[in-house]
Amino acid sequence: MSDHGFPGWHGTTIIGVKKGGLVVIAGDGQVSLGQTVIKGTARKVRRLSPGGFHVVAGFAGSTADAFTLLERLEVKLEATPGQLQRAAVELAKDWRTDKYLQKLEAMLIVSDGRQMFVITGAGDVLEPEHDVTAIGSGGNYALAAGRALMDSALTAEEIARRAMAIAADICVYTNGNLTVETIQA
Repeated sequence: MSDHGFPGWHGTTIIGVKKGGLVVIAGDGQVSLGQTVIKGTARKVRRLSPGGFHVVAGFAGSTADAFTLLERLEVKLEATPGQLQRAAVELAKDWRTDKYLQKLEAMLIVSDGRQMFVITGAGDVLEPEHDVTAIGSGGNYALAAGRALMDSALTAEEIARRAMAIAADICVYTNGNLTVETIQA
């Protein structure tokens, strides 16, 4: 239960895989409220194109909060064209210090094809160490599977899809209905 006495939202697994000059971000489609599946076809991975600069973003957490953060990220990207890291740091700073944004409960994986970051409300902008990262309810399962597959001959998309399938088999808050977006450097 959250501080407001409302059962927590669960049901997101997002993975980002960088390999072979591509970044793939994949997310499942399940949204759960408590022990009930509310929706199985949610789209939690999106393309952003502020000012012609292309970014792929996946989110875990409250949908309304994530959309607020994605809108803020687009504004930051418009202010710093082609500078994903700077835009991500500016978003994280605002998120940590703004009284309204501090209440937002979500996490993001973002990539421009060259760089990939996890952005959190704690002010973190984390670049994955092994070119794979994951967030959400099944994030640890997807991350472990993705890291195990990175040395294989599989493509970034194949790794993301297999890792998500493993997470969906283990995590009751994750399903196999995927949204997959690819971006090239």
